[in-house]
Amino acid sequence: MHSSVLESVSSAFSVLFMGRNFVRLLGGLGVTVSIAAVSVALSIFFGTLFGMIMTVRNRAVRAVCRVYLEFMRIMPQMVLLFMAYYGLTRTLGISLSGTGASILVFTLWGTAEMGDLVRGALQSVPAHQYESGRALGLTERQIFAHIILPQTLRRLVPLSMNLVTRMIKTTSLVVFVGVIEVVKIGQQIIEANRLKIPSASIAIYATIFFMYFIVCWVFSLLASWLEKRQKE
Repeated sequence: MHSSVLESVSSAFSVLFMGRNFVRLLGGLGVTVSIAAVSVALSIFFGTLFGMIMTVRNRAVRAVCRVYLEFMRIMPQMVLLFMAYYGLTRTLGISLSGTGASILVFTLWGTAEMGDLVRGALQSVPAHQYESGRALGLTERQIFAHIILPQTLRRLVPLSMNLVTRMIKTTSLVVFVGVIEVVKIGQQIIEANRLKIPSASIAIYATIFFMYFIVCWVFSLLASWLEKRQKE
């Protein structure tokens, strides 16, 4: 029985080396990472602006920001993808690809999450830092650029790395709007070998899991390294 299990596992993993299956999975991973990379870059830019807006004293502005943040947190990303891909195209007549809808949704979601991180980092800077800057005769812009911003970035980097890994893992949902990424390609390979190698799904999903793990692990190591550098 033990040998039969080993043969089944060996047969399952052999599907990876049939034709270009493994290369196709790597290509699908590239699509996943590219969607995540564009979304993260846009989220960092817009999220930083959003976080700064969230700290203004105007109650109406802060209320609108809070509603946007809570909406993005409560609404499942899959529902947002369907709303963007099917809702916008049919209601507004906008031609939006699955990739475009995915980047739009992940950017809106990432902007909200990054904005809240920026807000928290800005508000965590002690008030006496502002007072010290004013006592030195610095302008508000100089205080922000030379005193507040460096401290904010120091607090923000480890937290933002956690958000990046979350966004990478969430990109697996783009398969539901027709994007041919690593999960979709894996499903295609499993379906093509369903009769010849019924256990192929074990190898394919294990490989996809390992790919996601490696990508997210790299960012986790980077976050740990940056955190150690900040403590030195």
